[in-house]
Amino acid sequence: MKQIDKISHLVTALFFGIALVFFLLFENVKGILKVDELTPTLVVNFLLIGLLLFLISWGTSTMVRSNIVAELSKKETEKNELKAKLYDFEQGVKLKNIEKKLETIEEEREASVIRKRQNFK
Repeated sequence: MKQIDKISHLVTALFFGIALVFFLLFENVKGILKVDELTPTLVVNFLLIGLLLFLISWGTSTMVRSNIVAELSKKETEKNELKAKLYDFEQGVKLKNIEKKLETIEEEREASVIRKRQNFK
């Protein structure tokens, strides 16, 4: 689709360039193209063809842009899911470390039957 977009923009620019040269050099070119005078119908036809090409090129660029936005939102969702999994994994590791510490503290408490001395004043 990107290639079609590039081609449509190129065709539109090329058409308007050729139309500009045609209208600027009309006096010199009218004998070659067998057009005797510049009529409003001819100008309107050029403008309508140019408008049609412009609309085609605008539509293709809009489609390409919407496809890119859709891909970007999918990538953003995947990134957020990966971040959530990484966070859960890190929290799981931290919880395991805390549980191990609690177990060792409980074992130390159970191992020492004699209470620590308390100073009363």
